[in-house]
Amino acid sequence: MEIKSFNRVSETEWRMEPFGAMRVPAVIHAGKQLIGEMDDKVREQLVNVTMLPGIVRAAYAMPDAHWGYGFPIGGVAAFDPDQGGVISAGGVGFDISCGVRTHLTGLRRSEIAGSRKELANALYAGIPVGIGSQGDISLGRSQMDAMLAGGAVWAQQQGYGEPRDLEYIEDNGCAGHALPEHVSEKARQRQQREMGTLGSGNHYLEIQEVTELFDHHTARAFGLAKGECVVTIHCGSRGLGHQIGTEFLREMAIKAGDYGIVLPDRELACAPINSKTGQRYLGAMRSGINCAMANRQIIGHLTRAVFRRFWPDRDLPLLFDVSHNTCKPEIHDIDGQQKLVYVHRKGATRSLGPGHETLPEAFRATGQPVLIGGSMGTESYVLAGMESSEATAFSSACHGAGRSMSRNQARRRWKGRQVVDELSKKGITVRSPSSRGVAEEAPGAYKDVSEVVKASEKAGLAKRVARLKPVICIKG
Repeated sequence: MEIKSFNRVSETEWRMEPFGAMRVPAVIHAGKQLIGEMDDKVREQLVNVTMLPGIVRAAYAMPDAHWGYGFPIGGVAAFDPDQGGVISAGGVGFDISCGVRTHLTGLRRSEIAGSRKELANALYAGIPVGIGSQGDISLGRSQMDAMLAGGAVWAQQQGYGEPRDLEYIEDNGCAGHALPEHVSEKARQRQQREMGTLGSGNHYLEIQEVTELFDHHTARAFGLAKGECVVTIHCGSRGLGHQIGTEFLREMAIKAGDYGIVLPDRELACAPINSKTGQRYLGAMRSGINCAMANRQIIGHLTRAVFRRFWPDRDLPLLFDVSHNTCKPEIHDIDGQQKLVYVHRKGATRSLGPGHETLPEAFRATGQPVLIGGSMGTESYVLAGMESSEATAFSSACHGAGRSMSRNQARRRWKGRQVVDELSKKGITVRSPSSRGVAEEAPGAYKDVSEVVKASEKAGLAKRVARLKPVICIKG
């Protein structure tokens, strides 16, 4: 990426002061290597975000940022509703509340090794995965409304998972003020048979070994031990979230002029938070968040059922479940005053520091678990929120490795069978219905996640707690 227009403030902060139509600075948190790997669209899109009405403090890009729809993926921005602040469907993304969920197993890799292929086959058979995948759950109208309003709380009440799970899910498993009546019939139809399914793209379920601890005290609080394995689930709101995003982006683009909004890019379609369109989108988006949390709760339940066939005494307690495609009202320091602002995180994970009142008691002293996915052939990480993250990027951090090449480029370079065979030689078992999908998600198509999390730590966004390496990967 061309960085001449940004001033280097520190080892991991690059800043462009406002000029022209910019209302606030544009800030990128990344080391020089990662900056060099970012495409120019990140800079362009981030600058465009700074031009939106009601934006406060700055528009931020995380170390894993790359080109997205309107907002860069890895983009963070907050808007003040009292200053005409907007809500942008592009600032949330199409996969509303896509996020990561990690369960502890207490099993060492050596205990899993003897059953690795059988476990991989059982997980692949027990959890629907792939484009258009459907599960055994079919929701009628009233059940769909209850799910969209209740999220993981609804799922748990239906017998999926355990009551104690809810304490370790963002927002205790339910986004308040959801308005299912603003979710279209088409979105509902797309989701009718998709609950409890992983989907495709970069979504996955992985068995991962904890191979290194960086902060032993925090690791103990999180229940992580070197040599033991965890289960990590990465997915979102499936067809429902995509349909909500598609419909409201179209509506916001059409109505932008009615609200006096001049869009620097049509893909940044938005509406004032306090407008009818804005409020309808918020209600629908929160329903999408609940759909994603319910979906991950169900998949967690299905995963436990598979594990208990092999190890009946294991209950797989939940470490945490956190989203990275959302917009939420939060209190932040804006020019020395505590203000309610709407924080967009698109490909960025909430990262609350120690002492935050909304955290489970077990994490009050350590900060929130921040779950960072790598690629299926490289490591993932567990980080912990830092107090400095509030001032640095509205209590946000990276969400993954970030793509370094497009899916089309990856397909031209790799074949799915080739990737599976290479990973098998490294002791990683892959199960996927799509050879094309595996090629698109080849490890070489992503940035170095270790560099991403190091930059996040240096920037004060989140600190490293544990490194995880894949053992089994169920891939969409």
